[in-house]
Amino acid sequence: MLTGESCATARWWAADQQEAIVDLPSSLLALCRYLEIIMRYYEQRYPEVDELVMVQVRQIAEMGAYVKLLEYDNIEGMILLSELSRRRIRSIQKLIRVGRNEVVVVLRVDKEKGYIDLSKRRVSPEDITKCEERYMKSKTVASIIRHVASKVPSINGELPKAVDEKAEAEAAEQKRARRVAKKEGHEEDAPPPEEGTAASSNEEERMELLYEKIAWPLGKKYGHPYDAFKLALTEPDVVFSSLPNPIPPATYSVLTSTIARRLTPQPIKLRADIELTCYTPAGINAIKKALRAGEQQSSETVPIKAKLVAPPLYVLSTNATDKYAAVDRLERAIESIQSAIEDQGGSLVVKMKPKAVSETEEQDLAQLMAKAGQENAEVSGDEDEEEAV
Repeated sequence: MLTGESCATARWWAADQQEAIVDLPSSLLALCRYLEIIMRYYEQRYPEVDELVMVQVRQIAEMGAYVKLLEYDNIEGMILLSELSRRRIRSIQKLIRVGRNEVVVVLRVDKEKGYIDLSKRRVSPEDITKCEERYMKSKTVASIIRHVASKVPSINGELPKAVDEKAEAEAAEQKRARRVAKKEGHEEDAPPPEEGTAASSNEEERMELLYEKIAWPLGKKYGHPYDAFKLALTEPDVVFSSLPNPIPPATYSVLTSTIARRLTPQPIKLRADIELTCYTPAGINAIKKALRAGEQQSSETVPIKAKLVAPPLYVLSTNATDKYAAVDRLERAIESIQSAIEDQGGSLVVKMKPKAVSETEEQDLAQLMAKAGQENAEVSGDEDEEEAV
């Protein structure tokens, strides 16, 4: 299947040779444009000097690497060889690879010529984390805006007139060219109809309008449109009433439902493993009492359950949307259990600190519990046989 990425790379110019590598048929290019609508994520068309940006490597040449700026309409930039690493370069392939995303900093911008010089070696680990977080936020906002643009005719309920007229003119020109080619007996050379072009152009126009009217104004007020959308999950009226112009009801409905579907946190499973022992007369009753003390640290959003795996191993588990709150609650539960068991002369050892667990880890735990249950059943059966004898 043809993907957006293959479309994006299907036609590109080698900067050091200045010649086209691939020239696709017009119908295929139309499909490419329809599948991948590129939009810049920010109001300014070019990045500022010293700004951190996310790029994707397109080509490696003698002078450096040619990249596309993923947040700025895929415009081209260049990382000079001297700006790839602080150390001596022994193998450029180990430093940078075609197709890989990299965090770089902007050194120079020539808006007239479209030249953007970038540096990889001047980026610190902290910068990488910061840029990746912003990029993921911007990418999420873009997916929301793209979905809304595909569901509404436009943010004012009408198709943009300029785009509509342009699409009609292109369609009329194609029909005329096909008629001429058919009349002259060269029907196979006639340009095929580009069905995706008008739809792609319209959607691109709607995306830009949604950014201009909604996303970018919210970004100025809340720091990033993503943060505004997150707040809109609980306070949509407060967030969207701050916009200069009200959002039409149809667009508002699609936007809020899309935000709710994309940004509502999904519950995650967290777990902590502990070993409990008590060799005093209180024994098992002390352990049960300590586990109940741990479960009492539950809250409405973080319910905690204690289960036996196989003596002396116990597991504390919870499902919650807030990972940090869940970890905090589990740590409190462990402290309560430790205090209660030590009061009875027992002890607690943490085998695994509270953390989010994967489905595989949960399956492993279930298998361990099943195995322990089977072994206990076999031991119980042996004891019954001995008593019978």
